[in-house]
Amino acid sequence: MHVAVIGLGEVGRCFAEPLLRAGYQVSLCEARPSPAAIELAQKLDLPIHPDAGDWLRDANWVLSCVTGAVSLAVTKQVGAHMAHGAAIADFTTASPAVKREGAEVAANSSVRYVDVAIMGGILINRERTPLLIAGEGAAEFKPVMEKTGGRVKTIEGGAAGDAMSLKILRSVFTKGMEALAVELLMSAEKQGVRDKLYEQLLDIDQTPLRDFIEMLVRTHVVHAKRRAHEVNDAQGELTAQGMPSTVLPGVEERFRKTARALEAHPLSLPEPDIHQALYWLLANGR
Repeated sequence: MHVAVIGLGEVGRCFAEPLLRAGYQVSLCEARPSPAAIELAQKLDLPIHPDAGDWLRDANWVLSCVTGAVSLAVTKQVGAHMAHGAAIADFTTASPAVKREGAEVAANSSVRYVDVAIMGGILINRERTPLLIAGEGAAEFKPVMEKTGGRVKTIEGGAAGDAMSLKILRSVFTKGMEALAVELLMSAEKQGVRDKLYEQLLDIDQTPLRDFIEMLVRTHVVHAKRRAHEVNDAQGELTAQGMPSTVLPGVEERFRKTARALEAHPLSLPEPDIHQALYWLLANGR
């Protein structure tokens, strides 16, 4: 099997050697090779192609490891040289919309397209970094990467763009939680109650994550006005401690936006389920 790696930045360099070690024929491509890329190519005894060309004709897989800004352009360039039925795996950080468009571009060249989202720090875990994949050819791509030692999860029935969408949504959750955790534990530490705080969070710790976040949304559309006042009070307390919050002003605005929408479009159900709550929010609370 012939695998071509387009782009020899951190991602491309990370996977090139494991692919070769797994027994694949490997080709490298980089328009402006860095010293690190040149060193890797010399180590692997492989030439570096400066651009896409007929050398891609017998490539079964092309790993697009360029920047997200040129993802679509590279898909167009390499697709024009690939054999029908071959496949592109887009490792870039392009947006879900760009990856969906990339899949269409690839299809126009009779080439399959896999959306790959890198779900961790590539410099830490190298080829073992978890990958989330979706799109035509995802099922076939999974064993290709697993042979290198990779950890790959396929989104069943997923289309191109779904992997990147889920990566971004995960970041919304984890980065938002991170910012809140920083402010929470700084305040708790300053007050000398950090250990006691964990005891007060045990009920949350013992609740399945899905149940917890859905409960927050279901009750948000009922109690947003009251909770907005509670958030305002919490901000006042942090300010009094000399640690004004940078996170809670946005949280308060989210609650007040929902409260204003409730005044204009009252909820007809006292205890909506998650589907009803989200339907109302999408219709009124944006």
